[in-house]
Amino acid sequence: MLIKESHVDVPTSANGKDSSMRMPLLADDTLDLVICSHHDLQQAFLYTIRPLPATQRRAFPQSASSAKFIKACHHHHHRFYSKADTSHSYGTRRTLCTPNSRSRLHRCRTIFIPRLCWAGAVKTLESYDADSHATVDYLLSLPTCTGLIGSTGMCLGGHLAVRAALDPRITACVSYFATDIHCRTLGPYTEANSSSSAPANSNHTVDLFSKLKGELSMIFGIKDTHVPDQGRDLIRAKLREADCVFSFHEFAWAQHAFIRDELSKGRYDPAVTKICFEILLELFGRVLKTDLGERDGTVAPPEHVC
Repeated sequence: MLIKESHVDVPTSANGKDSSMRMPLLADDTLDLVICSHHDLQQAFLYTIRPLPATQRRAFPQSASSAKFIKACHHHHHRFYSKADTSHSYGTRRTLCTPNSRSRLHRCRTIFIPRLCWAGAVKTLESYDADSHATVDYLLSLPTCTGLIGSTGMCLGGHLAVRAALDPRITACVSYFATDIHCRTLGPYTEANSSSSAPANSNHTVDLFSKLKGELSMIFGIKDTHVPDQGRDLIRAKLREADCVFSFHEFAWAQHAFIRDELSKGRYDPAVTKICFEILLELFGRVLKTDLGERDGTVAPPEHVC
């Protein structure tokens, strides 16, 4: 089976500003559609597919494409670059980063590549949402679309995959080691807040779980220093409080970014990675690839038997 690689430019608009988001597509002859909101895909798929390391492309986007899914890998930092800046690989961008630019600040402030950013520009939650909605709109416009769409992502992308799933048009979501959900630090914020109580008028993802209408699978490593035990416990409690349909997987020795092979900084775990991909295939295969109609929310509790 051969994987077709292409891209499309999708217009987006948020906070009074218009932009164009280049979205790489990976597919074979398929009818099922998946958004890929991977943290590194967003950055490396800036305007071309080539900067993404080949081993990482094989690990998920191409593997999912061979499993009969179209992968639309949208790039959320497109508002901070011009289309002339297409030659910078992921590694090049890393060398240009300031010491703190790999922190969560770059998710709302444009310190990711200082010389390419707009002074004072901020990536807002509304802007993230506009990008995801535009991606869904595009996928639904395709003649091959079945109307069944899922989202998946890693790290920041894991968070954005969950946030994208707040859109009721997304019926399945697999999120890998999602950052910034538990501490409400995506987009502009005053300080981290891991309280179980939502701030007034909160638009943070963890406080909007009641909007999740599809099925969610969240995957973490217990040794993840970005999402500690308390953070994972908060996410799980909030999902239960919102009565979401979800699975929650924690691997004993896995650290953060354990899937991202040579970009994992020594944390890559191929055995756990294989299991995690099977989790994605199980959920997407069951929810997106079978014509079972809408989920029945009135299923009776299981009988208590030995």
